[in-house]
Amino acid sequence: MGSAMDERFHRRQRWAARGALAAAALAALLPLVSGGLRGLLLLVAGLAGLALTAAALWWVLSRRGAVRIASAALAVVAPVGLITLFATANLLWVVFLSLLLWCGAVWSGRYALRSTGLRSVRVKEYRTPPPLHPFLLLNPRSGGGKVEKFNLQEKAESLGARVVLLDPARQQDVTALAKAAVADGADLLGVAGGDGTQALVAAVAAEHGLPFLVIAAGTRNHFAMDLGLDRDDPATCLDALTDGVELRVDLGFADDRPFVNNASFGVYGAVVQSPGYREDKVGAALERLPDLLTRQSGPRLTATADGVTVAGPQAILVSNNAYRMDDPFGFGRRERLNSGRLGVLAVRVDSAVEAAELLLSPRPEGLTVLTAQRVVVDADEPQLEVGLDGEALTMAAPVHCRIARRALRVRVPRNRPGVPEAPPRLDWRRLRKLAAAVGRTAVPARSRRT
Repeated sequence: MGSAMDERFHRRQRWAARGALAAAALAALLPLVSGGLRGLLLLVAGLAGLALTAAALWWVLSRRGAVRIASAALAVVAPVGLITLFATANLLWVVFLSLLLWCGAVWSGRYALRSTGLRSVRVKEYRTPPPLHPFLLLNPRSGGGKVEKFNLQEKAESLGARVVLLDPARQQDVTALAKAAVADGADLLGVAGGDGTQALVAAVAAEHGLPFLVIAAGTRNHFAMDLGLDRDDPATCLDALTDGVELRVDLGFADDRPFVNNASFGVYGAVVQSPGYREDKVGAALERLPDLLTRQSGPRLTATADGVTVAGPQAILVSNNAYRMDDPFGFGRRERLNSGRLGVLAVRVDSAVEAAELLLSPRPEGLTVLTAQRVVVDADEPQLEVGLDGEALTMAAPVHCRIARRALRVRVPRNRPGVPEAPPRLDWRRLRKLAAAVGRTAVPARSRRT
């Protein structure tokens, strides 16, 4: 009976792979088949329109005054003109049907690959007893007042935690507060705040081998998202105090400064230094970007990652584990937090043509994506402006980034709503092999846990 069930599964797997390939082929051929030469010309016009839109966006970011206004108008007119062009030719339905076919190809392809050993590696959970003397720092200003909105202090204290509410009126050293708590006998450290505050206390927890509790009360909380925590209801993070498990995850360092999410150099690192950035992020960015992107201000950067050198990028992002770049639905998320490798993303764009290539080319020359254990970011100036987990810092060049593998014990709730299994990466070569197979294509594999 088991053999018959396996054979049925493998048959479905084969046909799913064939369906994915067929849907992808139809999506590519439909404009040509339905429109003939006119369809081919419209397809070329569509690609040209996308390139023009990318160029216009580049001019919006790198220019000021009348040129910026005209470019913004062009960035709106170009896609609208494309839609009008296809509608006039009565081929707009072809565009939507092609998009649906591409979605079907992706879904079917992932179904076929789901049990072929290409699934993501899940983080192993360790069962440990609840803490006896937990210590929590709560930032009342973080996330627009989530601490008060979700009654985090009252709930934490009812669960036996010692709580310190940070004073918004004065600057406090959270690292010193965490170290003092350890000296007083705390056996868990936790923070309700943004990623920057999380990183500082996480480093103290890692140094003393204590579990660390993340309370997703910040504005974005990328670290909490990748841990699978509920960012809409940060109070659920406190369930880890009574019904939790531990994960062993990595911790990044830029020189001696820790980060749980990323360290940004170049454009973003400079923009976050702007005095009005917190109040008006868009306005601050539009004010500084023209000079930064056209290299009229800011240092010339060089990054060296495990022997690979990237010269002259305008922006370098060094992340605690790599971000997903191949999946529009999971873009910007980290599939793993325990790989022991930094993610490196460097962007160099010096013209509108290169901006269009960045959007349209599958392998743009101006984009570098790799992983490394160590990254050195240098510049032709003695100081570097850095955005470390969103916090503005100035550091002496060169900055040495490294990763401490599985140095951090993170205590999380046993039940976490945000931990869907990451879909497998689409591998078209593998799909072709599955589609061509006549017997068993793959043995169902359990997802590995490390």
